[in-house]
Amino acid sequence: MTGPAPTPWDHPAPERAGLPSAWSLFPEDLEAMGCPGSAAETFRRLHRPWTWQEGAPVLGSAIRAWLEGVADLHLPGIAERQPSGDGSTKLALELEDGKRIEAVHMPRRVRNPRVTYCISSQVGCAMGCTFCATGGMGIVRNLQSGEILSQVLVLMAALGPQRGHELTLVFMGMGEPLHNLDNLHRAIRLLCHPLGLGMGRGRITVSTSGLVSGIEKLAMMVPRPNLALSLNATTDEARSRTMPVNRVWNLARLRQALDNWGPRHGERFCFEYVLLAGENDTEADAERLAQWLGELRRGHNLNLIPMNEHAGSTFREPGDDRVQQFSDWLKARGCFVTVRRSRGRDVQGACGQLVKERPAP
Repeated sequence: MTGPAPTPWDHPAPERAGLPSAWSLFPEDLEAMGCPGSAAETFRRLHRPWTWQEGAPVLGSAIRAWLEGVADLHLPGIAERQPSGDGSTKLALELEDGKRIEAVHMPRRVRNPRVTYCISSQVGCAMGCTFCATGGMGIVRNLQSGEILSQVLVLMAALGPQRGHELTLVFMGMGEPLHNLDNLHRAIRLLCHPLGLGMGRGRITVSTSGLVSGIEKLAMMVPRPNLALSLNATTDEARSRTMPVNRVWNLARLRQALDNWGPRHGERFCFEYVLLAGENDTEADAERLAQWLGELRRGHNLNLIPMNEHAGSTFREPGDDRVQQFSDWLKARGCFVTVRRSRGRDVQGACGQLVKERPAP
């Protein structure tokens, strides 16, 4: 008896000749595959862009010839760069099969070398949030772990920073990261490997629309990144209207998943609340939001994000006075609130604006 037909996002990326991506391999994988030199040194050269030359790792001729026979060395190409007036840059990256994803490079505004990348986990997104441009694409496919990781390496080689400890990653680009959890977490493990970028787990944040099954699995994984949750409504009726995921896992079930996560010492949840004019910005919404957060309103950050408008949505951004008033209502109820003005708005690189048209068949 045959099973159900695979959904489009189950299809793997068409890696060259069926070979695994070189960027998805750990040192022990390279050694098991018969690396003719030091597997640790080969991994180091692959995963440290500051040692690359002309946008590619420097490998000895014997190692390169061997790798080309057992792995795919393809890196995504930078198809477009759109610099923003605020210093950030939106990049369209072209994958080996011609699909395009978007990432955003955001230098700190103060005098230090830290940079934040907003990284994609899927081509398109299946979650269908009505205020998000990416959701209008639908899902095309998952990114493989090597494609997730190589976004970071390509951006570092092209735009910096020079070391992994100068980098912060947020998986808030195209896709629902927890819809692609196995590939996502393998990429995180590679990013944290001490022979590669050596990133600390606290410098990686995974954002979800509320995929409870994924939250519960991620909670048990090592290393465990920071979790950001996109809320955006305070009643099940309103949230189900704008975020279809709520029809499966409602606000009560979502809150239970956070209780079960059990933040460890130093861990902080980040709650994201996109303000939609006339939809979720009343004082009653502020009261319900504070009640839902409960004890999490203190010590965990609540980001208010004025709607980043785009052609694919009828929702609009509230005025500055309303944004400030909503923030004041929450602060009066003991919430730790930050109003986040998204960067890259002028180049459609802000939260909810990342989209690439589905390629013609």
